[in-house]
Amino acid sequence: MAKVTVLGAGSWALGLSILLYDNGHDVTVWSAVPEEIEILKRDHENPKYLPGIIIPESINLTSDLKEAVADRDVIVCAVASKFTRSTAARLKGLIPDGQIIVNVAKGLESGTLYTLKQVIEDELPGADVYVLSGPSHAEEVSRRLPTVVTIAGDDMAKAKYLQEIFASAVFRVYTSSDALGVELGGSLKNVIALAAGIADGLGYGDNTKAALITRGMKEMARLAIKMGAEPETLYGLSGMGDLIVTCASMHSRNRRAGILIGQGKTMDEAINEVHMVVEGIVSAEAARDLAAKYNVEMPIVSAVNRVLFEGMDPRAAVNNLMTRDYTKE
Repeated sequence: MAKVTVLGAGSWALGLSILLYDNGHDVTVWSAVPEEIEILKRDHENPKYLPGIIIPESINLTSDLKEAVADRDVIVCAVASKFTRSTAARLKGLIPDGQIIVNVAKGLESGTLYTLKQVIEDELPGADVYVLSGPSHAEEVSRRLPTVVTIAGDDMAKAKYLQEIFASAVFRVYTSSDALGVELGGSLKNVIALAAGIADGLGYGDNTKAALITRGMKEMARLAIKMGAEPETLYGLSGMGDLIVTCASMHSRNRRAGILIGQGKTMDEAINEVHMVVEGIVSAEAARDLAAKYNVEMPIVSAVNRVLFEGMDPRAAVNNLMTRDYTKE
């Protein structure tokens, strides 16, 4: 049995907490919002993010960060990407050097262009940071539906240790030493999923969706490999696998936001209607800036940015993509 604290009380945080509890571990859930913890203690459910899923009473719930992270084998960082840095900063002085942290959020930090693992390491240079990613909607993990993911980091012995903590008969975990590729796949696919959702909102068909997934995968791999990731990582669970599920599922907040934008809603209106952080919007500018930094052509990512931040009509963006200079595949 491992002592595991999950930072965050959203859908993914709670889904993983249930998984870890089912695996026999001592689980604590922390939230920076005391009201969330009070609701969980009272109702054993988060009706906003994971309605109908009961949180076991034996899971410890707290808004006291010092208490939550004291003497823990593993800390799981499951806050939204935009809160990763501030949450890591709050851990300074509360955890020992060598503390294992598993980041499960997917995103890129605007400005620094860091992956979230790099963000945590920037704030906590003594921490031992790993990443868990793959096609894994919280709504399905919490219902104990078969799911397969990848955990990646520098020390493969510790990756194996984490694999054994998370793995179960309904949650298969592979290990990888390519944390950069795993993170880039998990973050870039959200931007492509926005494009797929926009196409759905415009009323386009399966041909369009297949083209966006395929060419979007090409863009993701092109950038990630240029940055030093392994090609097989991008064509694995945390790249192609996560891209497929995020572009196709209505569990995907990125696809849902894209649909609303394609139907004529503004970016802010779409975010408000989805009611959750849309990681693709958070990561879109960083993805565009990384493409420029590494001199990689990413026309779909560029088009998404123009729709989101420059007011381009989505139909015009699609027309621009369709009428670009013709070239070989």
